[in-house]
Amino acid sequence: MVQSRADGATVQAWIELRTDDPEALSALGVARSRLDAGRSLAGLRRLRLFELHGRLPARAEIEALLHRSTWFYNPHKERCTLRASSREGSPVAIGEQAVLVVERGGERCPSAERWWLHETGQAIEVRTGLAWLLRFEPGGEAAARAAELAVVTGRAHGLLCNPNAQDHALAAAGHLPLPWIGSEPGRRPGGARKRGTT
Repeated sequence: MVQSRADGATVQAWIELRTDDPEALSALGVARSRLDAGRSLAGLRRLRLFELHGRLPARAEIEALLHRSTWFYNPHKERCTLRASSREGSPVAIGEQAVLVVERGGERCPSAERWWLHETGQAIEVRTGLAWLLRFEPGGEAAARAAELAVVTGRAHGLLCNPNAQDHALAAAGHLPLPWIGSEPGRRPGGARKRGTT
């Protein structure tokens, strides 16, 4: 069941390739070979995240709409996990650190919004970003290492977010916000808002 609020509901659609992700594999290789904070990085996954907000239909209909639209994902190459409540699980595995990266001022998806309006007659907001899921070898502070890898500050520091054009947010361990995109751009778990930095 989709949780509703007075101003509408928000659901997350997590999109992941069914096969190995070349971009994530490349980033993992760079992090492990060139960045001190990445030496203990054991795994790195990249998922596209969509958040749909507004007057949404029942979960089964949302899933059917996403499945038949090329604006969200290709079901032949990708899988979609829908998360409609903060109590629901997510694709983030136990022990993974989640870093959200969004294009500054470009997180809205007007084409997907127009498609949804045409198909359903309902105007909604669609926002998108990239979620990087980092898994570190045991020992050390995983959250601190994820924060070090999150933002590029030089050739030897950071990897995932270009602070000149992007914002980021780190999810606190065990707590994945819903909504997440646009709710806390550049906010560290428990920290103050900072644009493009940790």
